Amino acid sequence: MTATLGWLRRQMAGIVALVLIATAFLIARLPSYSAAQTAETASKYAFTPLSIALPSGFDQKTIRKVNKDYTHIDAWISSVGAAIAMNDLDGDGLSNDLCLVDTRIDQVVITPTPGAKAERYAPFALNPAPLPVNDHMAPMGCVPGDFNEDGRIDLLVYMWGRTPILYLAKTGATGLSADTYRPVELVPGANSTEGKYTGPQWNTNVATVADFDGDGHDDIFIGNYFADGPVLDPTVSGGVHMNHSMSNGHNGGENYFFRFVKAKSGDKPAATYQKLDEVLPEEVSRGWELGAAANDLDGDLLPELYLANDFGPDRLLYNRSTPGHFKFSLVEGTRSAFIPKSKTVGHDSFKGMGVDFGDLNHDGVYDMFVSNITTSWGIEESNFQFVADVKNQAELREKFREGVAPYRDESAPAQTAWSGWGWDVKIADFNNSGELAIAQATGFIKGQTDRWPQLQELATANDQLLQNPTWWPNARAGDDIAGNQSLHFFVKGPEGRYINIAPQIGLDVPVPTRGIATGDADGDGRLDMAVARQWDAPIFYHNQSPEQGSFLGLRLTRDEKPADGTLPPAGSPVTGAQICVMTPDGRMLISRVDGSSGHSGRRSTDVHIGLGQNITGPVKARLQWRDRTGQVREQELQLTPGWHSLKLGSQAKEK
Repeated sequence: MTATLGWLRRQMAGIVALVLIATAFLIARLPSYSAAQTAETASKYAFTPLSIALPSGFDQKTIRKVNKDYTHIDAWISSVGAAIAMNDLDGDGLSNDLCLVDTRIDQVVITPTPGAKAERYAPFALNPAPLPVNDHMAPMGCVPGDFNEDGRIDLLVYMWGRTPILYLAKTGATGLSADTYRPVELVPGANSTEGKYTGPQWNTNVATVADFDGDGHDDIFIGNYFADGPVLDPTVSGGVHMNHSMSNGHNGGENYFFRFVKAKSGDKPAATYQKLDEVLPEEVSRGWELGAAANDLDGDLLPELYLANDFGPDRLLYNRSTPGHFKFSLVEGTRSAFIPKSKTVGHDSFKGMGVDFGDLNHDGVYDMFVSNITTSWGIEESNFQFVADVKNQAELREKFREGVAPYRDESAPAQTAWSGWGWDVKIADFNNSGELAIAQATGFIKGQTDRWPQLQELATANDQLLQNPTWWPNARAGDDIAGNQSLHFFVKGPEGRYINIAPQIGLDVPVPTRGIATGDADGDGRLDMAVARQWDAPIFYHNQSPEQGSFLGLRLTRDEKPADGTLPPAGSPVTGAQICVMTPDGRMLISRVDGSSGHSGRRSTDVHIGLGQNITGPVKARLQWRDRTGQVREQELQLTPGWHSLKLGSQAKEK
């Protein structure tokens, strides 16, 4: 017996390897749907592509000028920046306004969604004057929110080469134009020399908004990608570096939290936020962030924060904050002999690009979908479809307190593991069937010369070489890495596994995409999509899916009187409010007011829940939120299908 046990111990590594190989083989041979099943599933969705109006008068380019040390990889450095958001900026009650970053002109553009009401105002670019700028910066994203709490939707613009700018809507504005907004520094200080910006050279790729400390006011998280430095300054050499590891990089830009302090409205609106340093340990703070999402996962109305990191492990942060004091702790997945390291939360070595939350299995607990690089014969990692392995939020809270993230990755059996070079992701019900779909942006650099072989060599290079850009292989104009990849649109098939129906519904355009924004632009109850493309025109997809069921739409705003003015106020969104709907047939459907989860695409702050078929009467909806004092409120309502506007204070009141 002793000899047998000894032999087993010596052979255990080989046995485990054989089991893993057999498991991978079985997964790879999961049955696929027939053409008829795919066609039937796709017939339930339909989108019409429409061009987005852009302002004229700006020179267009196809690549960025970069630091001299980056010249031979300027296409790589130029591979991000396209961004898009949907919201109600003019107070007409519809999420029919877009804030987008077009990399071809390096401008932040405000424009109406195409279709009905597209002639309300002319597209325009935000003007940062009189704040200082220079020629070595570029916008990377736009986040709508009410940053001075006057009931009007403002805009946070984050950049490479500069600290972020808040564009605050003026009370006296009569319509949407560049004059509607007053630019204000998020990080105040002496940032100019002879009118040119000379402040901190942040290189931001991530921003999200949430009430992190539970005081009733929205705060801001900023995640930087490159460390501070002249990334976009072609006149200098040096002052920049690359990641020091392909799988465990912790030398990226630092992260910051900004706590709301005070604000004022009027024609000179202002907002003051306190920059909080050292909220996160350096190893966590210096990840290479490309995606972030904040959401209350355990039911205490304090939002957790997921950071999707390039070149290293993602991070899930459990929120232990109290009003005025930000505190987070890492929670991580547990491994076993049958779970690879990179399939556990907080231990992956993949290239996280985007993340979103949604209850994919209808158990009342949020799950997570994370985009990674998943290109066959390129770099084949996998996306993550992390499903919560708990009975309810109370059990999840106990696990979090123990430092455990109880999630299992189901991307392979669900057939969502492989798509391409993934970026933004949005989980939503696009046909009101009661089932969530997963829309994902993919693609990297479009050109004619295939550079995958050189990239594969880089992926296996010695980590000691990576930090110096000199050792990186060429990636210049004309080179191609995943340039023909297209949007993916995963929906559940008849057997519960997902199908990418993008080819069947006209979404498989071979152009690299980055950000996905969602919202109901025309009020018909079907979520539309706006997509930001890297070095190509953005596109709007008008949802014309056949009726599959009814929906519940909620516009949840603060119960406070907005500042007087001509431009109607949309209302201050109750970021982080949670909604749980119980249908008459016993299903539980959850959603929230999102403060901008993802990569560079921002969904509307409206809440949309597809109810499915045969739901015509009122449904029971439980609302939970924090009022302006930070007190937790909860109320149950009977709501009929359709759109509702509710003001939330000490109680919920329908407008």
